[in-house]
Amino acid sequence: MGTSDQELSSAAVRPLYINGQWRQGSEAAWADDINPATGLAFARIAQGSAADVDEAITAAHAARTAWAAMLAGERAALLLRVADVIASRADEIRDIIIEENGSVFMKAPWEVSYAIECLRVAAGLTYFVGGDTFPASAPGQLSMTVRQPLGVIAGIAPFNSPFLLTIKKVAFALAAGNTFVLKPSELTPLSGLVMAECFEQAGLPAGVFNVVPGPAEVVGSRLVADPRVKMVTFTGSGRVGRLLAAQAGALMKRFTLEMGGKNPLVVLADAELAYAVDSAAFGIFFHQGQVCMASSKVIVEAPLFDAFADAFTVKARGIRVGDPRDPATVIGPLIRPQQCHFIAGQIADAVAKGATVLTGGQFEGPYFQPTVLAGVTPEMSIYHEESFGPVTCLIRAEDAEHALAIANDTAYGLSSAVITNNLQKAFDFALRSEAGMVHINDTTISDEPHIAFGGVKGSGVGREGGHVAMEEMTELKWITVQMGKRAYPF
Repeated sequence: MGTSDQELSSAAVRPLYINGQWRQGSEAAWADDINPATGLAFARIAQGSAADVDEAITAAHAARTAWAAMLAGERAALLLRVADVIASRADEIRDIIIEENGSVFMKAPWEVSYAIECLRVAAGLTYFVGGDTFPASAPGQLSMTVRQPLGVIAGIAPFNSPFLLTIKKVAFALAAGNTFVLKPSELTPLSGLVMAECFEQAGLPAGVFNVVPGPAEVVGSRLVADPRVKMVTFTGSGRVGRLLAAQAGALMKRFTLEMGGKNPLVVLADAELAYAVDSAAFGIFFHQGQVCMASSKVIVEAPLFDAFADAFTVKARGIRVGDPRDPATVIGPLIRPQQCHFIAGQIADAVAKGATVLTGGQFEGPYFQPTVLAGVTPEMSIYHEESFGPVTCLIRAEDAEHALAIANDTAYGLSSAVITNNLQKAFDFALRSEAGMVHINDTTISDEPHIAFGGVKGSGVGREGGHVAMEEMTELKWITVQMGKRAYPF
């Protein structure tokens, strides 16, 4: 949808951020930023070219030595100042996330508060980028490891939690002494540019953080291909992630990938019904199901299945769909209207093969009704494919062992959960679940900035968050010091 310059305020026209300067792209290309709730443009964003990406990498490469040499306390102080800037602009950033992303009112402030906490965690970890000492086999030898920054790191961010998932990449990279070039999602570029404003306001040196919005085939590909970029951290689809991994691997470039999931929530027969229903509803309907950890399979042990299905259907029917700015709204718009048609196709395929729609299954514009499918089997596409919308598959399991088998019957392995009062069964599930994260007596959605986040199988490679992120984003070097002369055999 086109919008003339006269229809947008100067504040809504946003240039690139390269080497501490705001400027339009070298090819003077612009793209509208669309509000998914209205379908109208609310901002115009400069689009980066290959030349702009080169300039951003050059700036980050030039800034890397001084930034890495900065004292840990100085980097920590700066990250804490960024956290304070974001806190002072929390309402403004919240409103941008709602307008740009379609996040409902309850989700957007949480995203901002997470970003603040993430920066504070990263600031503390600047003091703990350390190695180890080891006993040596040679007399008089001191043996140690140290961690050093990689250099330039590129981040390719998703649209679903644009502020949160971007700051998680940037904060730990900078804390570890790296510089950064960000490609924000083409659907949520303003979130990345506002983040750059916050870093600039806090006094970040030029070149340390750069933001280049633009098409993936131009900006993303160039970032991966450039040998000065030592690592790429990506959150997005499995298809793009596998292409990125192949390209980065061929260049011996480090990468972390988070590529979504078909996450199972298992409810065993001894679970408290009302709590299990609430857990499942939050797990799939939070942020209209546009969450990589969404509970897209709810697996219920047979003795509780019918009661759970009835109560869960009632719960889903009572969930409010509508304007994301209304605090009472639970489900807002899907950011890509075509996703509604994709989900409707999944549902049609499932129904044609024997599934039953207990509630929902319809959409109007970008708003998809909360949907519960029963009788879903492996022959149906929705059993395997991520929907990325407010729809879940309700599956009956004969017992706990069968539930675990269904939970593991997926190419993904991001998050899983089990609700039970049986400690033995809970830990058995946790240890045998093929997922990078397992939550007992909770939903599948959980994320804390100081804990390693990531999956196995088709859900990705590597981890984000806490000290593990610092390890991913640094190089381990072995150093020995010989005290006196070593005796050689010849």
